[in-house]
Amino acid sequence: MTEAYIYDALRSPRGKGRKDGALHEITSVNLSAQVLNAVKERNNLDTKAIEDVIWGNVTQVGEQGGCLARTAVLASDFDEQVPGLAINRFCASGMEAVNLAANQIKGGAGMAYVAGGVEMMGRVAMGSDGAAIAVDPTVAMSTYFVPQGISADIIATEYGFTRDQADALAVESQRRAAEAWENNRFAKSIITIKDQNGLPILDHDEYMRPGTDMQALGALNASFQAMGEVMPGFDNVALMKYPHLERINHIHHAGNSSGIVDGSAAVLIGNKEFGEKYGLKPRARIRATAKIGTDPTIMLTGPVPVTEKILADNGMDISDIDLFEVNEAFASVVMRFMQRFDVDPSVVNPNGGSIAMGHPLGATGAIIIGTLLDELERQDKEVGLATLCIASGMGAATIIERV
Repeated sequence: MTEAYIYDALRSPRGKGRKDGALHEITSVNLSAQVLNAVKERNNLDTKAIEDVIWGNVTQVGEQGGCLARTAVLASDFDEQVPGLAINRFCASGMEAVNLAANQIKGGAGMAYVAGGVEMMGRVAMGSDGAAIAVDPTVAMSTYFVPQGISADIIATEYGFTRDQADALAVESQRRAAEAWENNRFAKSIITIKDQNGLPILDHDEYMRPGTDMQALGALNASFQAMGEVMPGFDNVALMKYPHLERINHIHHAGNSSGIVDGSAAVLIGNKEFGEKYGLKPRARIRATAKIGTDPTIMLTGPVPVTEKILADNGMDISDIDLFEVNEAFASVVMRFMQRFDVDPSVVNPNGGSIAMGHPLGATGAIIIGTLLDELERQDKEVGLATLCIASGMGAATIIERV
């Protein structure tokens, strides 16, 4: 089978997903086009060699509607013969775009792809697409639907995680992210975003709060307690599904959950022939990909079974992995992963994660693949695994290996 290689990985900085955020005046299409143009410029790329642009985004309405991938291609400097495919696997959309591209190459369907995603959460509100899983009672009731924050709190309750443990993970994420930025660890990946006049407006992750400490987080109210205990009473839904739990322990809040931000990322993937023809050197090969469905109520446990699956399918053990990127959707997601596999916390998200820098839904999967690659190179390690939990109960994973 043909191998699929990563030739480049880059991203925009993550802007605060608010009206006062630096990226708020930039549209989803514009941000995507800037990222695509950066891929072209950095690699002196003849875009006619690109078989497809596969672009993930979650809330596919308004400016993110239609086929955003194709619109972004037309708004960029790519040749118009390059098509575009918009996909949605919720929070893993960016990763699924990369995995799909890699598997297309492995199957012989083209020489090179650009894959990634975008989410402008400050412009296109999360949930504004009116997803049936949440609003159609014939589906929501039969699946015991609860919002993701409640799901994260169910994980904490089920596996015994405390508020202090969650807050400590969040403080450490902020510390690691600040250290990474101070030491220019993201310099290889970050591009500067410009406004409509070509003037730079953002060159760093805007959401970070490096001064965060346990005292500051301790003062925050649990974000999902009211919707769980009072109205609309989602705790009762959860307890019907999980009667062995006496109550739901609400430990998550804005400080130990992922941030709402704007962002985009892209990965250039190709076969060996592509690199040789255009004088590009591969940085890693995509060794394996996987996805799985899980319990839709607790919802966010996917990184555990999908990691078990990808390792088993490829004859690997957890000890074969040098570094991990586990998306920090909520603190309990990462804590459950580390608990299950008993991995050293120092090799999980060594440069912080979405709690500190934010989680632009459709882009994050591609972002963490790029971050993982950069860190493997920095530490001179060989094999890394990136994984995300996914809304409605799914998980996705990618294993990359330096070449």
